[in-house]
Amino acid sequence: MHRTGELSGQFQTLEQQKESATLGMWLFLSTEILFFGGLFLTYTINRHTYADVFSYSSRTIKLSWGAINTVVLIGSSLTMAMSVWSAEVGKKKLVTFFLIATLVLGGVFLGIKGIEYHDKFVEHHVPGLGFDMYYCTKNPGACNLRPEDLQKERVELDELTKKMGGETAVNANSQLFFSLYFGMTGLHALHMIIGAGLLLWLIKQSMAGRFTTQYNTPVENVGLYWHFVDIVWIYLFPLLYLIDRH
Repeated sequence: MHRTGELSGQFQTLEQQKESATLGMWLFLSTEILFFGGLFLTYTINRHTYADVFSYSSRTIKLSWGAINTVVLIGSSLTMAMSVWSAEVGKKKLVTFFLIATLVLGGVFLGIKGIEYHDKFVEHHVPGLGFDMYYCTKNPGACNLRPEDLQKERVELDELTKKMGGETAVNANSQLFFSLYFGMTGLHALHMIIGAGLLLWLIKQSMAGRFTTQYNTPVENVGLYWHFVDIVWIYLFPLLYLIDRH
């Protein structure tokens, strides 16, 4: 195999190379859909089986953080699309600018997700031996909740305990929700981190002036990956944050 400029030896034209690379990316994303699809199916089955517990557990997650992250990711999709457009029309400086903007927004998303994970750790909502849905109501000063929110949580938790037949059942079934929460959002965050690494590589290549109107395949393919990750979040947000919020 040899290269002539940006053209690898197994291809005759840059257009053929781009079509092959794009097809390969779509095939890869298809396998990712199957991968996340299994988690979504698991969630759906357990959500149907333990509807009350899943509804209550969802309400213990801060909706504001999820909403902000949704806006942030939609913004990052816009900047990523603009970087692809800039590469296609030959605006090299704008390519770098929009790639950096996308990376910054991705960093903001991961930072907020870290805050959410920290809150769940403090509230003892991380699945494991220390898991306890009653921790905040038993230790009012430990969870940094407003008095009215704490009282509302106590009332809802008491009703759920009576319906489920005891604290053990509530904790056991709530762990299913949070196992899925951490599993699904953690896997999504991992994809974001991989995407951030790809963006750093693109930024380096872009600053070297590598991408032109004739050759911009890497920007387009990373853009497809980034949009896929954003779309996954669009599904995760309502499933994990908006259950029975009324």
